[in-house]
Amino acid sequence: MVVWSAVFGLILWGSMLAAEDWPGFLGSRRDGKSNEIGIVKDWSGGQLEMVWDLELGEGYGIGSAVGNRFFQLDRVGDEGRLRCVDTVDGNPVWEYRYTAEYGDLFGYDSGPRASPIIDGQRVYIYGVTGELHCLNTESGKLLWKRDLSAEFDVVQNFFGVGSSPVVFKDDLLVMVGGSSADSKDVAPGRLDLVSDNGTAVVILDKTSGEIRRTIGADLASYSSIQVARIHDRDVAIVWGRGKLTGFELVTGKILFEMPFRARLLESVNAATPVVDGNRIFVSECYGPGSLLIELDPQYEPRVVWSDKGRRDQSLATHWNTSILHKGMLYASSGRHTQGAQLRCVEWDTGKVRWSAKGYGRSSLTYVDGHLVVMEESGKLFLIRATEEQFELVTTWSPGEQDRVKRLVYPCWAAPVISNGRLYIRSKNRLVCFRLMP
Repeated sequence: MVVWSAVFGLILWGSMLAAEDWPGFLGSRRDGKSNEIGIVKDWSGGQLEMVWDLELGEGYGIGSAVGNRFFQLDRVGDEGRLRCVDTVDGNPVWEYRYTAEYGDLFGYDSGPRASPIIDGQRVYIYGVTGELHCLNTESGKLLWKRDLSAEFDVVQNFFGVGSSPVVFKDDLLVMVGGSSADSKDVAPGRLDLVSDNGTAVVILDKTSGEIRRTIGADLASYSSIQVARIHDRDVAIVWGRGKLTGFELVTGKILFEMPFRARLLESVNAATPVVDGNRIFVSECYGPGSLLIELDPQYEPRVVWSDKGRRDQSLATHWNTSILHKGMLYASSGRHTQGAQLRCVEWDTGKVRWSAKGYGRSSLTYVDGHLVVMEESGKLFLIRATEEQFELVTTWSPGEQDRVKRLVYPCWAAPVISNGRLYIRSKNRLVCFRLMP
């Protein structure tokens, strides 16, 4: 009995060590990967247990989880709304609202695209209109706010603001992409006639909201900023509307710039750069496809491989960020629903190891040797993260065993995994599952 208790204690202790928070977009390391283990691998017959669900207003972004709290941002009427709910039962803890009048140029959803960012007792939200708010996580009390779009004369992008901020030490990095004074009278949607004012990124004091510096000559994209240690420097990687930029975080010195976007006016850069060592990967679906570069000790970029000019491109991701695991990139490739494929691609060469058709555009999250795949129509898949072949493990669809009978298109957010729970969202609903028994 003593031996069994000790073994059980070790198992429980190991599981507790594996559990982790998901404090912002793409998780604690901004790589779309969870370190948790012991997931349920058979989802049939209700074995992927739904714990609770939450009705949502407008928006595409999914929330963030820390401890027993989940923070979800959406929009109701002309108000932005941040809700803090208990992860055990989905019951409300507090709610914060603010005015957010917005109209999408293309008639898409007018809700927020970015995820809340949680740092200690502060949570930051960056809404579709460009207002940045900082609140206390325990009470929901507003600590400070700034209207960055107004302050930096941002000409509205096609789909509003969609880049999630990032915290680095005492700084809060936000992609803003302010516009020059002569751009304010440009016709809506003519971003080719808009010039920047040197505020691609705005760095604020995370505690006070005071602006520390502005960096970069570019307009904003929907990609989120990456932070990485490269050649003994802390570097911010920013993929704006027109180019890839890297700058040193301590000094603000720009280390490299590299143009990379499609020539199509309506094209957007949306996937977040993937960084491994001194290599940086980006991918889009409007023309150039994918690019892997390597930075030498002087931060000069060298192309390792590129899809530019190739008929058969390795990857062309739309909004989903590729997952790098054991030298392989896993992602959904394709601009349109019809023709989209799940793919496994070699990091070093761009060689396609396998493709799987018929899954529509999807977003992926890695956990426990597998990939949780959220297909935009509302189906959920679990596949093995292996380069050998595409291997479907199990599937889930709304049905009679769940309170949610249907997930409304579009389901564009990557799943969140935190402390044994799996969170997915559709247009109108957030659903929480028990992923680990």
